[in-house]
Amino acid sequence: MKKAAGILMPVYSLPSPYGIGTLGRAAYRFVNFLRDAGCSLWQVLPLQPTAYGDSPYQSCAADALNPYFIDLDFLIRDGLLTKEEVQAVDWGGERVDYGRLYRYRIPLLRKAFARFDRTMSEWQAFVRGGAYRDYAVFSALKDAHGGAPFDAWGEYAEYDAEKVAAFAGEHAEEVEFYTFTQYLFLKQWRQLKAYANGRGISIVGDMPFYVSRDSVEMWKYRRELFVLDERGEPAEQAGVPPDAFSETGQLWGNPVYDFAKMQETGYTWWRQRVANALALYDIVRIDHFMGFVRYYSVPAGEKDARNGKWNRGPGKELFAGLENAPIVAEDLGLITDEVRRGIDAIGYPGMKIIQHAFDGNRYNEHKPSNYTGRFFAYTGTHDNLTLYSRIAGMQGEERERMLRDLRSECVKAGVPFKGTSDRALCRTVMRLLYASPAEAVLFPLQDALYMGDEGRINRPSEVSPLNWSYRFRTSDFSSNLRARLRTLAAESGRAPKL
Repeated sequence: MKKAAGILMPVYSLPSPYGIGTLGRAAYRFVNFLRDAGCSLWQVLPLQPTAYGDSPYQSCAADALNPYFIDLDFLIRDGLLTKEEVQAVDWGGERVDYGRLYRYRIPLLRKAFARFDRTMSEWQAFVRGGAYRDYAVFSALKDAHGGAPFDAWGEYAEYDAEKVAAFAGEHAEEVEFYTFTQYLFLKQWRQLKAYANGRGISIVGDMPFYVSRDSVEMWKYRRELFVLDERGEPAEQAGVPPDAFSETGQLWGNPVYDFAKMQETGYTWWRQRVANALALYDIVRIDHFMGFVRYYSVPAGEKDARNGKWNRGPGKELFAGLENAPIVAEDLGLITDEVRRGIDAIGYPGMKIIQHAFDGNRYNEHKPSNYTGRFFAYTGTHDNLTLYSRIAGMQGEERERMLRDLRSECVKAGVPFKGTSDRALCRTVMRLLYASPAEAVLFPLQDALYMGDEGRINRPSEVSPLNWSYRFRTSDFSSNLRARLRTLAAESGRAPKL
């Protein structure tokens, strides 16, 4: 691709009067903002439904779509809701309140479903296609059991096709409602994506590597996809080992894939999942990509990640025939030389994070002067501090080291070094990123706005209402910001032709 620039903007962070960002008018305005700011990429976080902890990386269904993102104003326009019904709800404060959405959003969508014309051929064809039936039945069963995880569903805890078909027949209206949420989402998403593409904006999607313990995949496909014990329960769980940041490692708890079993079917499930993502987005970023080469697993029942082991992944075999697919590999973390060779053999562009560049190590791969190969470069990801917080938090020797590194990088790139205030340093880092040889440069909007910790997207390993909840105001998308980003894009040759 040509050198490009873009912004990481979760859908939930878009301005909205209804508690969460949606696929509505604010999304269309953001597309226009991107175009005017010299950007050609919009990276979103995973669009799957969220569960406990509200993380889009812990969904109950790998391929389902989040009903909360369905725009209510469009449903009012289409006569499925009234303005009075929508405005009667107290949608909460400035941050996303997922508990409030759970209580009020779904009942409104049920009202829309009751008014929806189910005789339309388009709808009937969608239902017959059955693309989201597993999610719909799973959701109906979860409702019938008070939201409990599937292993507390009694006779339905172990997937049985006949029993499930009987339940779906008895609860056809409920199953059809959840199918309706997917229909609405896809209809609004496709219209938004067509609008973006028509204005030169490509959508970069995000695919989590693992699925949740309480998910459609574990419920229906556990014996085909995962490492199990003699009782059919997960024998291992995902995580990362102890390192300089954690003495006990990180225990994520996701079930671990049985790649040997998947190999017998030609990795059908994974390949179909990738195909679904490629149909939804223009470019797909796959999280924790190193897991395809080497992944860490911990025995079930362990309380931390110290007693785990490394396992070999399927490597390039899984991606046979997909060599030229528009995929970006999230290749961050504990990447050994062996893992690097394995990821490079698969052949997708990787990632660089400029926040990680200023540690005094002249060979640091995140330094723009060391950039080689194909990659997307970021100021930070959804798990990082904001750029401003990272720079403002550097004191003493660490800050002096950063300043030396930054001055050196500016000389090598021909970028002016203008000032040592926190804001001035943020501007210099952004200029370096734009001036780099990266195929694409992307950054959370928080970084372009010099936001502190209040705008952070996620705090890893913490369950907090501050995670996955920050929302922007309409005033954040100012003409000054557009002009500043447009200038950076033009000076670096990243601005698309209008």
